[in-house]
Amino acid sequence: MKKLPAFARAFAGRWRIVEMDQWGNDVLDLVEEAHLTFRDVAAGEIAFVALKGFLDVRYGARDGSACAEFSWEGYDDRDPACGRGWVTLGSAGRLVGHFYIHNGEDSGFVCERD
Repeated sequence: MKKLPAFARAFAGRWRIVEMDQWGNDVLDLVEEAHLTFRDVAAGEIAFVALKGFLDVRYGARDGSACAEFSWEGYDDRDPACGRGWVTLGSAGRLVGHFYIHNGEDSGFVCERD
């Protein structure tokens, strides 16, 4: 079993997606509460609007800051979908990152601890 880096504990748990560049706050919680969750050593999930994805996470650094990079697969409005994304520890205890849907849209986003 892979050991979780010490700094990765700062990402662990459930985070509420509070803002996305591409989608308005009025639709973020369309199907379920918009969130990003990191659990175990390399797993997690993301949900917003009509998308639900299961994460494969790797921890490292981006521009000198701790980050979590992930690929994901799941569903977007009941259609199979996949992609990638990343988050870094931002100011005020938030996560700041970017989310990509393969052959689709992408968006910056901000999360707060749930």
